[in-house]
Amino acid sequence: MTKRVTIATIAQAAGVSVPTVSRVLNNHGDISRETRERVERLLREYDYRPRASRRPDRSGMIDFILPDLDCPWAMQLLRGVEHTAREEGVGVTVSAAAAVRPRRTDGAVLVTMSGRDRVGAELRRLAVPMVSIDPGDEAAADVPTIGVTNWSGGRTATEHLIGLGHRRIGMIGGPKGLLCSRARLDGHRAALEDAGLPLDPGLLEVGDFSFESGVAAGGRLLDRPGPPTAIFAANDQMALGVYAAAWSRGLRVPEDLSVVGFDDLDAHRATPPLTTVRQPLVEMGRLATRTLLGLIRGEPAVAARAELVTELIVRASIAAPGSARGHQGWREQAPA
Repeated sequence: MTKRVTIATIAQAAGVSVPTVSRVLNNHGDISRETRERVERLLREYDYRPRASRRPDRSGMIDFILPDLDCPWAMQLLRGVEHTAREEGVGVTVSAAAAVRPRRTDGAVLVTMSGRDRVGAELRRLAVPMVSIDPGDEAAADVPTIGVTNWSGGRTATEHLIGLGHRRIGMIGGPKGLLCSRARLDGHRAALEDAGLPLDPGLLEVGDFSFESGVAAGGRLLDRPGPPTAIFAANDQMALGVYAAAWSRGLRVPEDLSVVGFDDLDAHRATPPLTTVRQPLVEMGRLATRTLLGLIRGEPAVAARAELVTELIVRASIAAPGSARGHQGWREQAPA
């Protein structure tokens, strides 16, 4: 199959930016004659065909809306959003939900919002197409969603710890109101049930995805009369908080405590490198943007919900209970 020629293809061949090619296509006057002629020649040579003509009332901008701007994993999503939007000559505005005001936009990618909340309701009133990444609750039927296999990720992480010989496995879940938090916890429970292990409510804690909540929840688990030999945290920040809680109690990772996270955000830079469930965050951003641009062109979404596959990345933060091999292992794997 012949690869479709995009605006980015033309821009690279002409030695100009994507917005410059977009301005030529839209007959803007702020382009030199030489540049315009070069771009137009390449458009003919490459037989460039836009997917659809942009309506005159379109702004050429989409919104990327976050619950707040202090969201490390959202920056990976943004990489995917910007890359795909740039290929199509579309600009991206990043906003925190609390700061969003009605304005001219062609569409919006919502992060951990469903289209049912205040922002979604306002966008729907304005007839703005929306796509939701990892919605916080059940999404409105008319809003396509992009997520990952959270349940499978939670199950795989716990199964791996069980396979190493752990029988008392703590779990620090994310906020109870989020679908992803509930799915990761349910996957953890399923792995315990399949292994015939009792679900001890005393080994379940809840955090808010912050490092500080991981320190607090990890401390509560480790201070129990029968503490866990392993802890699975529902994101990497809380897992690193568990590291701090363990070390403050004189415990070593992984000799005394195995730790697993979720996300894979620079987890390899931790000491020891963190075992985690990887989310394909950049690809989630790309898929959300492709879906949104299709909606803007009037194309139906391929599916109401798309789920990308998670993957367990095994590093040096886990070992068999009481293993003396772990300390040397993480030193060998630590980045130079």
